[in-house]
Amino acid sequence: MTRTFEFGLLAIAVAGCSPSMPAAGGASTPSPQASADSRGGWSREVSGIPVADETDREYAFPFLGGFNVPRPQFIDIDGDGDYDLFVQERTGELIFFENTGTSKAARYTWRTDRYQDLHIGEWTRFVDLDGDGDFDMLAEQPYSYIRWFRNDGSRTAARFVLVADSVRDADGKALFSDRQNIPNLVDIDCNGRIDLFLGRVDGSITRYEIVPGGETPRFRFVTDRFEDISIVAQMVGSARHGANTMYFADADGDGDSDLFWGDFFEPGVLFIENHGSCTAPSLRAEPVPVTATNDSVKTSGYNVPVIVDIDADGDLDFFVGVLGGAYNPNRTSADNLYYYERTPDGLALRTQRYLATVDIGSESMTSLADLDGDGDLDLIVANKIDALRLDRSRLFRFENTGTAKAPRFALRDTLDFRIAYHQAPAFADLDGDGDLDMLLGTWNTGIAWYRNDGSRTAAKLTLVDSAFVTLTRGSNPSPALGDIDGDGDLDLFVGESSGELNFYRNEGSRTEPGFVLVDENFDRIDAGRRSYPTLVDIDGDGDLDLVLGSEDGGAQLYRNEGSRTEPRFVRDAAFNLPLPNFSTPAFADIDGDGDLDIFSGGLGGGVTFLRNNAKQD
Repeated sequence: MTRTFEFGLLAIAVAGCSPSMPAAGGASTPSPQASADSRGGWSREVSGIPVADETDREYAFPFLGGFNVPRPQFIDIDGDGDYDLFVQERTGELIFFENTGTSKAARYTWRTDRYQDLHIGEWTRFVDLDGDGDFDMLAEQPYSYIRWFRNDGSRTAARFVLVADSVRDADGKALFSDRQNIPNLVDIDCNGRIDLFLGRVDGSITRYEIVPGGETPRFRFVTDRFEDISIVAQMVGSARHGANTMYFADADGDGDSDLFWGDFFEPGVLFIENHGSCTAPSLRAEPVPVTATNDSVKTSGYNVPVIVDIDADGDLDFFVGVLGGAYNPNRTSADNLYYYERTPDGLALRTQRYLATVDIGSESMTSLADLDGDGDLDLIVANKIDALRLDRSRLFRFENTGTAKAPRFALRDTLDFRIAYHQAPAFADLDGDGDLDMLLGTWNTGIAWYRNDGSRTAAKLTLVDSAFVTLTRGSNPSPALGDIDGDGDLDLFVGESSGELNFYRNEGSRTEPGFVLVDENFDRIDAGRRSYPTLVDIDGDGDLDLVLGSEDGGAQLYRNEGSRTEPRFVRDAAFNLPLPNFSTPAFADIDGDGDLDIFSGGLGGGVTFLRNNAKQD
């Protein structure tokens, strides 16, 4: 059956793309924010190019890279009287946003993806362990132990130094903390000594109390059954408990700490009220779900609760980072950082995306092509699975509404080409008629060919062959087109799940392509897993080089040390790019300054942008 798709009106409404953002998201276009860490001329920017959603509202941080499992923390790390924001999304990395607004109207500025280059494992907690008035940090020591980073700076200029690879109990034994459970610390009985609470997978809580004195913190064991708490989620046919998170806060303003609990098998957040007092706590009440006024607090499960007065109005607001539990995490692969404002009527949901960024789910793939023939490059982003339908992936087209030198992207279409997962597009003129056609890789059905039966300025992509190219083995084909042998037609490289590279020579012509498999393990190149090839003349010597993204992130460069007609690819081990896991690098001179910039998808479902500053140096 012939199927035709026209680029035009928005195909569907994208859930969560235009939430009612609080002041934290930023109401105006932020200035470019570039990392000082520049490798090979490229530097990371999260907002150097304006990008708008389908309502034409600009994202504050378009190129954060997306979130799948955000673990937020709000603390005043610089001592200026307002809450800064830390978010952990990736193992070992901590994203830092400075609050450059006020305590009443937060406005965040991205500073780094790797705060002080601290190696933090799967979780962090800020707390003043040594009582000197500034925040220290506990973090996971792989695997399932606890590191201590002491703040050797000050309350206004933190400087964290690793002091202990493993925090120990009073007898010198290393404390074990299940890495899938995020602990918390609070002085639960108001005796001036910090208590450490470790959630267990059986739904119980272990309590330790810090031992005063000493150069490194020691914790005295108190109990394995704190307040006899046992969190069990009631599911159809069974009662279960699993990975968990916890947070203590005085939610009812009575002067003692109440407990909030997120669990893998709990769709919301559970609340246990402290019916005792500050000096004599009693948390033996039945857990009850946290509710809101305009929406129930329910997600895909395994929620990270954070309670803080973010707007300095005297009451505690409520945040949830969704890690994804027993209720299909694909549903929350994009909408997963919830903000509930405390109002006189209760908690009111304000947004499911507290940080406004391009995020289309998980394992995004990027392409750049002039789909409307206006002389500038549009941005196309594909995902692993569509959070709205869950039975397919989808392509998102961000039209360049700016110029070839001053780009601005706006979401125009969400395109549904096939019922398939992991759609990976490659655009080129396959039939020599002057407009862009498309090859579309899918998870397990090979590569389809869509011919442009419209024109250069009004594309109509028609399915010609749903299995135009099939892999001999493996899955997740990612096509890349280029004339590798200089004969005037486009040849095909295909990355795939094993990390190897398939090469198909075009034995047809410039107007009638016919791809024939030459080598299913081309030059014995192996990217590790999930190879994603790009053909680009990266060194400007007139022939095509090969760049490979992969599951491990970064990118491998194979320079063509042969010629335009007889390539010979040699690995450049010194080449390195700060790209996320499941990287999909696409090269283009997006700002018209004569050098190649980079866009990449990744595991988080967003877009990473690296600007080439080499000519400015």
